[in-house]
Parts: sequence; structure tokens; C-alpha cells
Amino acid sequence: MSLSRRSKPALVVLMLAASASLAVLAPSTLKAGEDNGLYNWPTHYTAADGTDIGLVLRYQYDVNDFSNDDGKFTDAQTNRRKYLGFYVKKPGVYDATVYYDFQSRQWQDVFARLQSRALFGDDYGALRFGQSKTPVSFEGVTTSTQTTFIELALPSQAVYENRRVGVDWAIQRTHWLASLGYYGQNLTGKNHGHTLAARAAWVPIHAPTNVLHLGLAVSQERPYGLVNALGVQQPATASFKAPPEAGLTTVSLVSSGTLTNVDHINRLGLEELWIDGPWSVQGEYLRAQTSFDVPKPAYDLDGYYVFGSWVLTGESRQYHDGNVSNVIPSHGWGALEFAVRYSELNLNDGRVLGGREHDWTAGANWYLGTHLRLQANVIRAFSSRKGLVIDPHIVELRAEIFI
Repeated sequence: MSLSRRSKPALVVLMLAASASLAVLAPSTLKAGEDNGLYNWPTHYTAADGTDIGLVLRYQYDVNDFSNDDGKFTDAQTNRRKYLGFYVKKPGVYDATVYYDFQSRQWQDVFARLQSRALFGDDYGALRFGQSKTPVSFEGVTTSTQTTFIELALPSQAVYENRRVGVDWAIQRTHWLASLGYYGQNLTGKNHGHTLAARAAWVPIHAPTNVLHLGLAVSQERPYGLVNALGVQQPATASFKAPPEAGLTTVSLVSSGTLTNVDHINRLGLEELWIDGPWSVQGEYLRAQTSFDVPKPAYDLDGYYVFGSWVLTGESRQYHDGNVSNVIPSHGWGALEFAVRYSELNLNDGRVLGGREHDWTAGANWYLGTHLRLQANVIRAFSSRKGLVIDPHIVELRAEIFI
């Protein structure tokens, strides 16, 4: 389970470079001239009327080391994400965002949002247009730089529908929130079809370091079949799979394979979050049911995860806008968090023998200020598919910078 020799020097260099970057990226506030604006270059500029214009930079470098895997996986170390984004926002009025990932060469969040208060004087929620995340999977809609573990849990990877172009409405109050959205394909022209989705949550306890969040998210996706080069209409398809919580591999130990003649996919997510000072517990149950336009039984899959975390240095995980974000260090040398997660996914149903897998993950996060985080995960995966048992051991490391 130890890191390969070629991985260790690269990680040391990476950590040194990332630590040096912390000083360069430390925010500074300089008053502008007569407009009384505030410059925080290279990140953003705030005008006198509150309009904020800025850049978003996210860089992640990962190391994945596999063992006990029957030769199924290849050790890897490379960039995980390279985001460059632009935003403009005026609090209480509007905001717009454009993010592009130069690693995957894909558009990420690209949307504009208008607050109803600016039009009607009262808050009836916000209307958003463009590409954004679909709501089923609490962990999936959390920003990648804010997740407690390096990769999403097994059921989140399998069920989460990712980003789509559409329109949604969302409203938030101190003790509840709700949203409703309609989405089509994504900006790359993939995932043809449309999705109707909704999310609601009750937050009976909502204080800076004390939160109880109970949520429900549902969606129905209707994928479209494509016309091939011969002009023949092809049936709609779907596929559900999950790598063993490692991001630098395309190998999945469990997979439904390609399901054909798909009519619609119903997704369900039940989410829970509890934060009490340095302690927190988060969990989610996820399910997807695929129905077909030919006479055959629906295909059901489900899974869940639960994890607990403890911030050794006494700080608390942050919660706002119905989601979680990173620990903010109160010490000059940063904050240290430990976490343990169990996840399970079952892709066996009827004649579809997609397999079953459960993973245990132990993780540690070191928050060096608010722009740099170092992460380490150790994963024990246990999988069985069509009689083949593979139980890999995985070590993952990540250094990330975000401004």
C-alpha cells in the first residue's frame, strides 16, 4: 500500500511549490483612485456600488497508487483539474459565472442568475439560466475544492447526473430551501435528452458551528436516441458505473454495461448533515430506476455512504446556501481534519449483473489558509462481479490551490 518510488519525489516537489504559492496568492487589499473601489488583484475588483468582478483559479495535482489489484490498475500522477473562471456579481441583484477546465477540456459552470428582490422588492428566490449541476447527490453538487474526500463516494459517482444546460429556480430561508429545474444536454453536446429535477431541505438547526440539514432530491431524465451516419434512429441508452473512488483511472470494478431502449430514469437522493463544532456526520442514500420502452423489467440500483469528520484543531466545517464548504483555519499554520467514510453500491438487479462494491476510506486534510489544501486518502475497496472478486488497496494524495 506504500507509494511507488517515482511518486514520492514528485509529491515533495509539489508540496514545496504549493506552499511557496501560498505567499504569492495571499490576498491584498489596495484602495483604488477616485471611484473608491477595492482591488484584490490578481483575483477580483469591487466597485463602489458593490459590483464584484474577478477571476477564479483552481488547480489540483493528484497521485494515485494501487496495490493488491490483480494488475487491473496503473499507478498515476498528473493534473486532476485546471480551472480558469470569470465571474461578475452584484449582491442581491445578479451574478454570472463562466468556468472552463483545461484538464478535461470541458466547460463547467456557465450561467447567469437574477435575484427576484431586484425586480419585486421582496425575495421570491433566484432564477438561473445556463449550465449548472443537477441536484440529485448532495456530495455531487459540492464544489470539488470543498469536498472532505478526494473523490466522490461510489453511489454519488454512479447516480449523479452532472452538469446540464437549463433553467432553475431556487429559494432559501434560514430553516429551509427549495429548488426546481429543467435541463437539456450539456455544452459539449452530450447527454441528449431532458431532465426535470427538484430539491428541498429542512434545516431545523442553523448556527455558525451547529447545523442539522435533512434533504430530499428527485429527478426524471428522458434520454434521446441518436441518428447514426446511415440516418437510422438508434434507441436511447444508459450506463451506470463507478471507479473505486480514484480519479486517475477509467477502470470500474462494477458496471451495469450499456442499457438499451431506455425510456426514462428516475433518481432519488436522501441527504443528511450534522455539524457540531469540530465534529460532523454526513450521509446520503441514492437510487436510480431505469424504465424501458420495450417489455422488460425496470432496472434498479442503489447505494449509500456515511462519513464522520473531526477537526483536530477545533475549527468547524462551514455551511451556507444549503451546502458545505471548507474549514477556515484559526491558526497561522492551518487546520487539520481527519475523516472516515464507508460507501456501498449495488448494481445487481435481475439479469443485469453489474456487481457490488463497498469501500472504506480514511482521510486527512491540512488547510493552509483559505487558498491551499493538502489531502491524503487511504482506500480499501471490496468488489464482486459475476464471480470475480477484486479488492484493491489505494493511496491517494492531492495538493490544490484555489482563489
